[in-house]
Amino acid sequence: MIKQAISGGESGHREQADEQQPNNGESSSDTANIQHFAALDEAERERLFHRFPETIDVDSTPELLSVAIGATLYIPAIRDRLPELILRQGRNGSTSMVIDLEDAIADHQVAAAMTNLVAALDDLADQAAGVPLLFVRVRTAEQIDELLGRLDRGIEILAGFVLPKFTAVSGEGYLNRIDGAIADSGRMLYAMPIIESTEVLHLESRMQALSSIRDLLGKHREKILAVRIGATDMCGAFGIRRDPDLTIYDVQPVAEVIGAIVNVLGRTDGTGFTITGPVWEYYNTHDRMFRPLLRHTPFEQIDAVRFRTHLVSRDLDGLLRELVLDHANGLQGKTVIHPSHVNVVHAMSAVSHEEYVDAVAILGVDDSGGVEPSAYRNKMNERRPHRNWADKTLVRAQAFGVLQPEIGVVDLLASVVEP
Repeated sequence: MIKQAISGGESGHREQADEQQPNNGESSSDTANIQHFAALDEAERERLFHRFPETIDVDSTPELLSVAIGATLYIPAIRDRLPELILRQGRNGSTSMVIDLEDAIADHQVAAAMTNLVAALDDLADQAAGVPLLFVRVRTAEQIDELLGRLDRGIEILAGFVLPKFTAVSGEGYLNRIDGAIADSGRMLYAMPIIESTEVLHLESRMQALSSIRDLLGKHREKILAVRIGATDMCGAFGIRRDPDLTIYDVQPVAEVIGAIVNVLGRTDGTGFTITGPVWEYYNTHDRMFRPLLRHTPFEQIDAVRFRTHLVSRDLDGLLRELVLDHANGLQGKTVIHPSHVNVVHAMSAVSHEEYVDAVAILGVDDSGGVEPSAYRNKMNERRPHRNWADKTLVRAQAFGVLQPEIGVVDLLASVVEP
């Protein structure tokens, strides 16, 4: 029954994707492409994946590209040997990065950081095939003009801009400048606004602020790649810093804002956008008051108990829990500030065989409604209510692949996360 569900429900473009061969991480052009888990050898791919992730071109649809960017690693623009750092993290699995000119840069370092960034982008343009998708988080709209005015070939590898403290008022200046940059350069430059202002945070102004942002983003839809959530700034406005024993969903004032952002900006009626998960701030062990969040059994089944200990010791169990809640709340990908988080986010984004079979079955019939048992015989698939979920699941399958029936996320984590 499972085989029938797979063979009978694929659309044409997904069948074509099945025939695509992995490219071993080598780009077929001078522009950055995305392929997750490219470092795995052929035998490991065959063991882990029913469908290996596709190579996603930067010219793919924004819907697909916004999901494929996955874990977006932030790097301060002031870092020494910035091109070398970017290429190294790309080889280690990072497929999208944000070079930060904003919060990560002290006020007195801004000019030096801009100079360092310009030199790095121009240098990396000569090595484009090995460069991840690169965005720049600017402090002001004027920095967009300054950066583009100083770049030479570096414009060729710039994917776009991340826009901090985004509101309907400040956002117009950012987006208009990006419009001008697109016209001048003759190439697409995406925008990723960060929702983190007190106008959205405060209850009395939240709905008006989000509605105004939605209207503005709707006017610029073709260049809005994703909407990002600035949970750290939101916590800071309340004098809160969450403990690593907690997820952001345990911080109720911020969790309520995330729900509102998804409600207004993440709709599947054609008005919404991809919403990315907020940053997980921790990457080393701490003294715990509560038990770790990972069960023993999945690790014992694949003889990976020591690997579980490693995840717990690096506070990655909290990240894993938050990623599950991100997905449950409609978020895709995540902002990350440490390289050890990148492959964790990507592994948790892979589609299980059960999800894939259900999605194919739901989309393999017309929209006449009805319900049928899952091929896994453990749930009912309702065609109309689950259709949007199935669409999103197959987009994620293109970007992150589909696991083999007997493979779980723990198996994939053990293969791609450094011990």
